[in-house]
Amino acid sequence: MADPEFPKIKSRRTIDISPWMKVIERAVEFTPGAAPELYHAVGQQDYLAIVALTPEGLIPIVRQYRPAVERFTWELPAGMVEPGEMPEDCCRRELLEETGYPARAVHALGSYAPCTARLSNTVHSFFVETGPRSAAPAEAGIEVRTVTPAELAGLILSGNFALQLHVGALLLAGIRGHIDLGALASRNPV
Repeated sequence: MADPEFPKIKSRRTIDISPWMKVIERAVEFTPGAAPELYHAVGQQDYLAIVALTPEGLIPIVRQYRPAVERFTWELPAGMVEPGEMPEDCCRRELLEETGYPARAVHALGSYAPCTARLSNTVHSFFVETGPRSAAPAEAGIEVRTVTPAELAGLILSGNFALQLHVGALLLAGIRGHIDLGALASRNPV
């Protein structure tokens, strides 16, 4: 039987890289008396992903340039939760800022670790029933498009919708009965 006191964090050090990212170094002792092993993780604010459905039954997606992958990608509306901000409030704010769609009803899909090996934050996923589009997006550099589930499936299969975390949010929306996963089962990339 495993010792309930192990593994044990022996030390923790945080190195600030930028306002958006820290490196967290942990010395972990896995068994009594063993030399601690160093592990590093990226620490950043929690973020969220939004699966939204317009009154017309379309899913708003956004396209923006991502320096980490050095290309434009289609994604769900998303954002970082500000210190002291509730994730649901962030969801409403980000959806309106990025797409111009107001949230009529917000349903939490769950909060999960985005990468248990390297990231120390949480991603909160939401399903949102929107009202009619009320404004142009406030964020520069973002292109907004509404797609059918079949069109979204095509973007996923073609690699143009490439963020795995957002594919996971779509799965959560389907598991919780908010969208029809069968409608996403398209084999015709857009």
